[in-house]
Amino acid sequence: MAITKETMIEMYTLMIRSHKMDNLMIKSLADGKVVSFYHTLRGEEAVGVGGVLPLRKDDLLYPQHRGHGIAHILAKGGSPKEFIAEHYGRATGMSYGQTGFHIVYPEIGILGYSGTIGSNFPAALGFGVAAKKNGKKQVVGCFFGDGAFTRGVTHTALNTSVVWKLPIIWVCHNNLYAMWMPLKDAYNKADIADVAGSYGMPGVVVDGMDVVAVYEVVEAAVERARAGEGPTLIEAKTYRFLSHSEGTRGDVIHDGFRDKEEVEAWKKRDPIKLFEDKLLKQGILTQEDIKRIDQEATAEAEEADKFALGSPWADPALLEKTVYAESEGGK
Repeated sequence: MAITKETMIEMYTLMIRSHKMDNLMIKSLADGKVVSFYHTLRGEEAVGVGGVLPLRKDDLLYPQHRGHGIAHILAKGGSPKEFIAEHYGRATGMSYGQTGFHIVYPEIGILGYSGTIGSNFPAALGFGVAAKKNGKKQVVGCFFGDGAFTRGVTHTALNTSVVWKLPIIWVCHNNLYAMWMPLKDAYNKADIADVAGSYGMPGVVVDGMDVVAVYEVVEAAVERARAGEGPTLIEAKTYRFLSHSEGTRGDVIHDGFRDKEEVEAWKKRDPIKLFEDKLLKQGILTQEDIKRIDQEATAEAEEADKFALGSPWADPALLEKTVYAESEGGK
């Protein structure tokens, strides 16, 4: 299906909005506003935006931790205000400001999130079972990194999703380095997607710096899942431009440092700039449009910051209620 001009503009706008929120989080952490930590998004905007836009509002989504899921959240229709408030420890956050990793937007199908690497896989399986049984033709988008791919639970989940023919789209942000481990030292093949055939499902490799390419392969996988044909594994080749987490050395790997020439080469394939140039060349956007979108995204980030700072601090007494659920009888 051809991508409309309106969808192209929406994709570009979402990447700019994600970038502005990422910049806000980086600065806010340095300024002492963020009460937890932050994993920078820069370089991977296209995977979150292109990978989520094909989903319906009622489809279920498990975001990836890069950018703490901000690109995925915005593409699904979530408000950034609660996202920022959560990280500032404010009561208006998604979990009343109890933790920067508790991403919950039930009205748009984001039911939870965890900083524990690999916990997304069994959760996505559960979402997939529910989606298959409820008769609404919902699908599940589960996003993860190349580091999580090497966890044993990953492969249990991939196999089970095929055996049960669950409507899950598994999307790997392969930025090559996990935290500090080069994938080539942890996996003996060129493409993560190669394992899909072993489990009996399609495996697709896509350029994760090309938002249109990501959108197209995910859209096809969503149609397949919605038709009852089961899961797909998509590997988006991408790259993080900054640190694994803000405040750490961005170029450190287990045996030294990332090659500077490699980093600069990837930066020349900035997904935002690539798409911007394409839209300008095709006449879909003008320089005036780009300036307006940038200004609007900047204003949105500033408003989210003000909203969070103007919100009350989270009440410590709520911690027990936001972590534990009471059973019948209050025990």
